[in-house]
Amino acid sequence: MGSKGDSQPHFLGHRDRLRRRFREGGDNALPDYELLELILFRALPRRDTKPLAKKLISTFGSFAEAVNAPVERLAEVSGVGDAVITELKLVRSAALRLMKGEVMERPVLDSWSAVLSYCRAAMGFHSKEQLRILFLDKRNHIIADEVQQEGTVDHTPVYAREVVKRALELSATAIILVHNHPSGDPTPSHADIEMTKQIVDSAGKLGITVHDHIIVGKEGHASFRGLNLL
Repeated sequence: MGSKGDSQPHFLGHRDRLRRRFREGGDNALPDYELLELILFRALPRRDTKPLAKKLISTFGSFAEAVNAPVERLAEVSGVGDAVITELKLVRSAALRLMKGEVMERPVLDSWSAVLSYCRAAMGFHSKEQLRILFLDKRNHIIADEVQQEGTVDHTPVYAREVVKRALELSATAIILVHNHPSGDPTPSHADIEMTKQIVDSAGKLGITVHDHIIVGKEGHASFRGLNLL
C-alpha cells in the first residue's frame, strides 16, 4: 500500500500509465508481462499484478503459453486462483472466436493463412494429441469444426471409417485434417503418414476430398500438401 495518509495504493498510478500506453500504442507498445498485467487488473483489483505477471511469463515462457496453459498447471502457480484462471481463459476464448469467425466467413482455400493461425492457436499448445476435422461444403466453406479424437501425450487413435462416416452425415464434400504434437515439433511421423493415407483412400472412394493434413505445435506447423505427402 502507499505511505501513511496516502488514500490510494502505490500501484494505481502505474495502472493508469499502463492503460494509457496501451491506448496510445496498442499491444505492440507493451512487452508480454505488461499485457498480462492489464488482463490481471480485473481479477486482482486490489493487488499489484506485475510480480504475478512476471512469474507467469517465467513459468510458461511467453504470453501465448501462459494463456494457453492447462488449468491444472496454472493453479500450481502461487497467487493464481479461480479469478485469474477465468480471465486468462476468457482472453483465449475471445481470441479463438475472432480467429474462427475469419475462417468461417470465406472459402478456406482463399484464407489459408487464417486457417493455419486458427488451428495453431486452437491446438498448438494442447498437452494431449487431438484430431480436429474441418468439414467443407462444395464451395469450400466450413460447415463444421469438430474435435474427433483426443489421445495421450503422443498418440491419438484415428479410425478412417469414423472420419468418413461423419463427413457423410454432414454432407461434406471435402475435409481438412488437423492434429497437434504436444512435443512442439510438427514434423509428421510415420504413423501420421500411414493414418493419412488410410483416410485419403477411404474418403476418395466416396467422393470426399482431403485437402490437407496440418500438424501444429509450439514450434510452428507442417502441411502434408506442402511437403508433397498428399
